[in-house]
Amino acid sequence: MQLQDILYSQGFGTRRVCAGLIQQGLVQVYESGPSEAPVKCLQAAAEFAAEGLRFQVQGVDWPYAEKAYILLNKPTATECSQKPSTYPSIYTLLPSPLRLRPQKGAVQGVQAVGRLDQDTTGLLLLTDDGKFIHRMSSPRHHVPKVYEVTVKHPLDARQVDQLLAGVVLDDDPKPVRAAACEAVSEFHLRLTLTEGKYHQVKRMVAAVSNRVEALHRSQMGGLRLPDDLAPGQWRWLSAADLASIAGG
Repeated sequence: MQLQDILYSQGFGTRRVCAGLIQQGLVQVYESGPSEAPVKCLQAAAEFAAEGLRFQVQGVDWPYAEKAYILLNKPTATECSQKPSTYPSIYTLLPSPLRLRPQKGAVQGVQAVGRLDQDTTGLLLLTDDGKFIHRMSSPRHHVPKVYEVTVKHPLDARQVDQLLAGVVLDDDPKPVRAAACEAVSEFHLRLTLTEGKYHQVKRMVAAVSNRVEALHRSQMGGLRLPDDLAPGQWRWLSAADLASIAGG
């Protein structure tokens, strides 16, 4: 695969822009592996095996990824929208190549796998793999999501039992149940859900006569939000990470 095509596929601009980056000496390739120093390549049409390739663009390391799978620690006061109405978009937290990766149709770049409210923090997945988004978002697959909930009023066993037994939300006569529920402390509830209705955690907590004061998603499937990933930071997901999400 030509180097200009590799860069294009990774979101570094049009093929002409990518060729320009290469010809200006702004691209280096790890030809002997990541442990060796990268080598500058000035030929846009130079051929490389894309799979497993690592390279630098303007001094920043990048791995080739046929599909991008990203984990973001979403901070508060951000919106999961390309066109936010009030708060900054989460997409501004990502480097431009992730936002510009070419896709079929009008959509570009990675997209959030589901959405978190502007005041909800924590684990958010982003990808340009449409099948993965559908699989993770579909209620048929029952991917468990764990939320750390700070509530306004003291918790009691009755509220926990109600959430486990099921509560009725105003738009659905069928009771909605928590897959798991634990009062970690007087004002800290750990809630596990396997579906994603609109404002579901807030509405479920309201249904047991309490109120959410803060909401943080800490886990999806078997993937926990790393302690060393600060709010607003992101990292690539490994194959093991992806397997842990699906496997729970």
